[in-house]
Amino acid sequence: MDYQELKLLEDDLWEAADQLRANSKLTASEYAMPVLGLIFLRHATTRFNALLPAIEQAVSPRATGTLRQQQIKLGFQGKAAIYLPEVARYDVLAALPAGPKLGEAIRDAMIAIEDSVTDQKGLKLLEGALPKDYIGLEQDLLAELIKIFNRPALQSATGDVFGRIYEYFLNQFAQSGAQEGGEFFTPPSLVRMIVGVIEPDHGIVLDQACGSGGMFVQTAHFIEEVRHRHTNEVNITFYGQEKADLNSKLARMNLAVHGLEGNIRIGNTFYEDRHQLLGGCDFVMANPPFNVDGVQVAKIKSQVGDKQTGRLPFGLPGVAGKTKGKAGGEGETISNANSLWIQYFYSNLNATGRAGFVMASSASDAGNKDRDIRQQLVQTGHVDVMISIGPKFFYTRSLPCTLWFYDKSKPDDLRGTVLMIDARNVYTVVSARSHVFTPEQLGNLSAITWLYRGQHERFTELLAQYQQEAGQHLALLEKRLAEDDKQVVSLRQTLQTFSKTTLDAAALAAVRQKLGDEHGLTDALLADYRAQVQGVESLAEGWRSALDAALASAAVVLPKIQSLKGGSGFALHKTLQAELEAMQPALKAGLAALVGLHCMLCQTRDTL
Repeated sequence: MDYQELKLLEDDLWEAADQLRANSKLTASEYAMPVLGLIFLRHATTRFNALLPAIEQAVSPRATGTLRQQQIKLGFQGKAAIYLPEVARYDVLAALPAGPKLGEAIRDAMIAIEDSVTDQKGLKLLEGALPKDYIGLEQDLLAELIKIFNRPALQSATGDVFGRIYEYFLNQFAQSGAQEGGEFFTPPSLVRMIVGVIEPDHGIVLDQACGSGGMFVQTAHFIEEVRHRHTNEVNITFYGQEKADLNSKLARMNLAVHGLEGNIRIGNTFYEDRHQLLGGCDFVMANPPFNVDGVQVAKIKSQVGDKQTGRLPFGLPGVAGKTKGKAGGEGETISNANSLWIQYFYSNLNATGRAGFVMASSASDAGNKDRDIRQQLVQTGHVDVMISIGPKFFYTRSLPCTLWFYDKSKPDDLRGTVLMIDARNVYTVVSARSHVFTPEQLGNLSAITWLYRGQHERFTELLAQYQQEAGQHLALLEKRLAEDDKQVVSLRQTLQTFSKTTLDAAALAAVRQKLGDEHGLTDALLADYRAQVQGVESLAEGWRSALDAALASAAVVLPKIQSLKGGSGFALHKTLQAELEAMQPALKAGLAALVGLHCMLCQTRDTL
């Protein structure tokens, strides 16, 4: 299934599912978990069915009954799938009739999966994570949802189709109001930007505000798409901490639906360090809540360590004052917790670790003790990159933000520098309230960091990729214009023929008589129509010349692109890029002429 097919399927599934919700009594937040649970169940069944034949074949024919099932279950260990008891298989549930027992069956299926999925130590990896509130759903709605996610295209889906669908639905639920304040979902654009800069591909990966686990999922995508390996093939471990129980469940489901394993624990990061990974992480990523106040000083004082060994190596930020009703220093609270997060992410890195996280723009220039903390941080030489992001990247808030990056393995020649990127004017408009980065924009921003790090060959490879893509479009240009020209010529001939017919008095009288007294075919209207047709003809030659010039420019550059070989030097690509840019005015003029011709033809056609 290619990208376009998957996009159409995602849109179709969401439209069908959201239509059901619109006709029910459920809010988006009430609806989200049951739907995500069904996507998880459909995905788990598809993976299970794909691996089952090979696993069954490996089981001894002598093994029967319970012993056979035990051996089949063992066969799923270490595979990118989970063993499903028969009662938990989607096709079994899809065969059940609509009614109150369907909700009970889905609930029992979720319980059976939680009991069945364990690690080598017998720990239940999904215990308490799967939604079970299906009995209270409207019976017809539940039956229709089962059908929506049981379409033939989903029964035979391969690869990471369900992972993408799960992410898509998380995204849509976030935009439709199923989250409050953006807690469970960080927009993919920002996560991909973070992953693109720190490049997590091994070791321990930590997210102390993990929400639905998007940082881990995008890390897996990076390993597969850029490193061309599967996460099962690399030594990487995901650790997450999340304050909200619901979000931790979403994260565990998200990891499972992508075939990933992670240790997700519930805890308030300000007061609890559930994983105890201080100084032990290869990569830290997060989108923490911004501008939190009310963190109690008494509970975090002990985190301030000597010689940068504690969770807060640079000290406490400013204090807001005493909480009303409490005595002494115990009631003091931190005025803004941004500087706590900034230090937590730093102190968890090992000697060569990298971190990337989202932070409120105000944290970059906050004064007083926050400024002192930033100064100490900069003096370590480990602040690597800062990227300013414009508004409308978050679904529930329009505020701008900044992406911060640390790198403890920076070479000595970069220790005294920080790369500052102003990307506030880099975005693509999706809607009036939503902006994203396109893959090209993400690639271009990442390329700036490559050049900063001296990785010039990666920049050259990206430039070569763009030039090859341009060559593919240019190679199709002549064919596409020829096909378009056939349609244009046909329409022009039709318009010309009809224009001549309007001068035939007998034919015109017959038409007017057939249409009746309110025919509307006035002489003035027909004269205007003939003038428009003549206008098209008088301008067509100029438009054709513009298109021919565009084709001629493409004919010069295309062979040079096609002659490029892997490993061509930067100088060659730079020269070619200059030629591509030089041909752009002719290409744009040709395409503008094409658009103008189409518009004028359609306008003329619609005159009568």
